[in-house]
Amino acid sequence: MKNIRIPYLPALNELSLQDAGALMETGAARSYIDVVNWKEFPYMPVAVFDIARGDDSLFIRFFVKGMSLKATCEADGSPVYTDSCVEFFMQRPGERTYRNFEFNCIGVCDASRRVSKTEKASISQAEYASISRYSSLPTEAFEEIKGIHAWELTVAIPFRVMDIEPGHLPEKISANFYHCADGTELPRFISWNPIHTPAPDFHRPEFFGELHF
Repeated sequence: MKNIRIPYLPALNELSLQDAGALMETGAARSYIDVVNWKEFPYMPVAVFDIARGDDSLFIRFFVKGMSLKATCEADGSPVYTDSCVEFFMQRPGERTYRNFEFNCIGVCDASRRVSKTEKASISQAEYASISRYSSLPTEAFEEIKGIHAWELTVAIPFRVMDIEPGHLPEKISANFYHCADGTELPRFISWNPIHTPAPDFHRPEFFGELHF
């Protein structure tokens, strides 16, 4: 099981997300989404994330470079996993429920509180609005573009949307990070921590790693 200690960067509380990404380049903890879990889907592009925290939010900067680029989803709550997508799943200590935060490459989000892959309650529109996002790409939707492309996405997820009180952070949470692109010419299903299932399934908290505060 992989684990990360999340650094506290006070300047994140004051910076724009674009500037926050630059700070995270040197100040955040970095790790790689580099596990190919299913032999039927062997493609592994470059996928990296930097992670840090401010007073009220968790900051994650994703970087992806690989084949095909797609962003057809335009509204929060859409199935962004069919686009070029990065994902953060997390679970608080001792609970059954977990949360998924999925983003396509232009920052459109799909997020829920879940018991399983099929049992979920989507977050509210106010909660969606509270999640800040900055993409290196234009924000307009587009059909799949072939070839090799690189992009970055920085997000700030309020702790309260994760059902965590900012002033009372737990010692650790369980989490996994993913990159997928189900609806592209070259689908991929890669993860930070390995998943031991016969078919692609990111909704498996038993295979999460650990994030320490």
